[in-house]
Amino acid sequence: MKRKFLAIIMIMAMFGSFATLAVAQEVAEEATEQTATEESAQVEVAEEVADFDESPSMGGFEMFARKIVGSGFVDLFIQGGFTMWPLLILLIWAIATIIWKLVSLSYAKINVADFLEKIVPLIKEKKYEEAAKICEQTKGPVAAVAHAGLLKADQGIEAVEKSIENAGIVEMAFLEKGFIPISTTINLAPMLGFFGTMVGMIAAFDAIAKAGEVDPTIVASGIKIALITTASGLAVAIPVQFFNNMFLSMVDALVMDIQRGSEKVVETLVENK
Repeated sequence: MKRKFLAIIMIMAMFGSFATLAVAQEVAEEATEQTATEESAQVEVAEEVADFDESPSMGGFEMFARKIVGSGFVDLFIQGGFTMWPLLILLIWAIATIIWKLVSLSYAKINVADFLEKIVPLIKEKKYEEAAKICEQTKGPVAAVAHAGLLKADQGIEAVEKSIENAGIVEMAFLEKGFIPISTTINLAPMLGFFGTMVGMIAAFDAIAKAGEVDPTIVASGIKIALITTASGLAVAIPVQFFNNMFLSMVDALVMDIQRGSEKVVETLVENK
């Protein structure tokens, strides 16, 4: 009986130890899983913090540019390299000149027929001061040239023609102002784009030389720079060329108006001298 009792106790002790080991193993596994979960969560948080810390902080100018022109254009500008900066300067210079030129030429344009209808009757009546006053109150180069001629009306036709000629030269210089910045942009923008193309191709061949083999993924970055700068240069030059042609036609029209107005003034003076 004692042996059976001892055997039963030993068997119960073994089962108890096995159960304790099983429970301990389960607890250990749960603790391990919980620790792993916590560690993975910490790693994710650390990665997020690292990503946040490693992300370049955008400056105020870049944020403003992204809001105005969009993130796509800003990304292309950054990827294009240092040659994009002189292109940007040229673009801003051209835009400012185009706005000023458009306003000045629009302001200079008048209805020549209506203007002549006001001053020609006064010239026929030899009321030169009144006609000159109307010219002074009228905007544009046509009125300025006619005003210069009428101021010399009492000194003879030769003096009038000389005064009109000098005033016409001054007004032509004013009308031609602004074409140099526009022409400079048209010529330099494609050149800077092609310069960026050369820089990109140099970078591509340098990458090939370092890698020792031709791999499209290696040279893609340099070729991308080359294409971006070339396209940017043309994108700047083409619209500026359009505005340049438009301004030339507007200047030609103003020159014709000046010629028409000055000839009418001289003709009227000759007929009524």
